[in-house]
Amino acid sequence: MRLTLFTDYSLRVLLVLATRTESLVTIGDLSRAFDISNAHLMKVTHMLGKSGWVDTVRGRNGGMRLSVHPSKLMVGAIVRRLETDFALVECFAEDNRCVLTGGCELAAVLARAMQAFLDELDRYSLADLASASPALMVLPMWQQVTWHDRIKRPSLEVVPGVADALLSDPATKRASKARSS
Repeated sequence: MRLTLFTDYSLRVLLVLATRTESLVTIGDLSRAFDISNAHLMKVTHMLGKSGWVDTVRGRNGGMRLSVHPSKLMVGAIVRRLETDFALVECFAEDNRCVLTGGCELAAVLARAMQAFLDELDRYSLADLASASPALMVLPMWQQVTWHDRIKRPSLEVVPGVADALLSDPATKRASKARSS
């Protein structure tokens, strides 16, 4: 499952706000730091404001800040609220017309996998992610980092291609291991 760009951008915004609690952060600041368009970030900010997680201040000296302590915002709850469609297969959708519905193990397997995914996200708060993300501390932003827990190293270094490797077919891995032995 791939989260939408909207959720990706929202999580990035929330992580920045979690570390810069003493000043307002503007859409322009975030746009420059992440190289994301102002238009996209305006939509993200609007939704985050409506969610109650972010306070927005209009005007010349306006911006946004977290309205909730980062330890109170669980990543699973954020993703559930922001993602509009978890229907990986047709039978999960409201307009399901799959002829296999009710007699197909695929739906059960995917439902358990989705639950495991969300359960894993439920284990972490925004504070947990912020404290394990040293890259947040060096973003090119004028706002000082004002909140962080003890900084930890990320649990896994993710670089381009790592997600593909993590999600690659285990049978293919076993076969290539057997060939190399």
